[in-house]
Amino acid sequence: MPNTLKHLTELYSNNSDVSFTQNENSIIFLQVHNKYAKATISLYGAQVLSFIPHGHQDALWMSSNTAVEPGKAIRGGIPLCFPWFGPHATDNNKAQHGFARLTNWQVLAINQLPNMQTNIQLTLQQSNTSLAVWPYQFVAHLNILVGASITISLKVANKSANAFTYSNALHSYFSISNIQNIAITGLAQSKYYNGFEKTTQIQAQPLLHFTQEENRRYVHHTNTCTIIDADYNRKITIKKTGSKVTVVWNPGAATASTIKDIPTNAYKNFVCIEPTNAYNEIDLITLLPHQSHTISTIIGIEPI
Repeated sequence: MPNTLKHLTELYSNNSDVSFTQNENSIIFLQVHNKYAKATISLYGAQVLSFIPHGHQDALWMSSNTAVEPGKAIRGGIPLCFPWFGPHATDNNKAQHGFARLTNWQVLAINQLPNMQTNIQLTLQQSNTSLAVWPYQFVAHLNILVGASITISLKVANKSANAFTYSNALHSYFSISNIQNIAITGLAQSKYYNGFEKTTQIQAQPLLHFTQEENRRYVHHTNTCTIIDADYNRKITIKKTGSKVTVVWNPGAATASTIKDIPTNAYKNFVCIEPTNAYNEIDLITLLPHQSHTISTIIGIEPI
């Protein structure tokens, strides 16, 4: 049954930790307010827009200029990139980062767990629209666990008769005080591509600091990253599973000025650290019929 505001409100009326709202463009939002945190999730794109553990500021950044309407990507939070990351490999007319973030997902289940965490399950499968740009049958499940930390897991299963290959990412935008005042741990001695260069470098420094635009693709990287933000007096930890590549991105002033939905100087207030499976052939995901793969991120906040 398609999601409607009325149907969802009635279906989950007995769960006091969740509620639903809808904007003027008929986009439905799921609001979570439990013992541990508040979170906002857009059913359009299955996109987590906000995660605020009690006693903390929002872990995630949202652009004040972003459109929240059908057919347009939402800038900020945690967009889902599937079944490709970045531009399509052979057709630039196809949507950047795939169609998952541009599609309405269905609510499969919402449960309050015995420990008072909230578990949300959303689902997406092939449609005539998706088959026109990616000719495979699939089922995707997004599981969101909201507690003192938030866990986001994207599971994709192959329902086709043949194998398929895809790339993906959990394109997380983190809220920071100022890009020039933060440091990121967990990347030391890791191999990375700078932008789209063909050769790799090694990060020798124990901490990554920002003095310019950065678009780094750390390969064979599975470590936990931590954003140290002294001005906000906090650390954001980003753990992951099911991912071989970590993308770290901040556009800097010049590139940000070319992106319409990033306000002037707003690049200073976010950094992206993205669990990814993309770029090199060995980093893509290939599934035989009936196989599945899950990529996850766990995000937590603690004082410095």
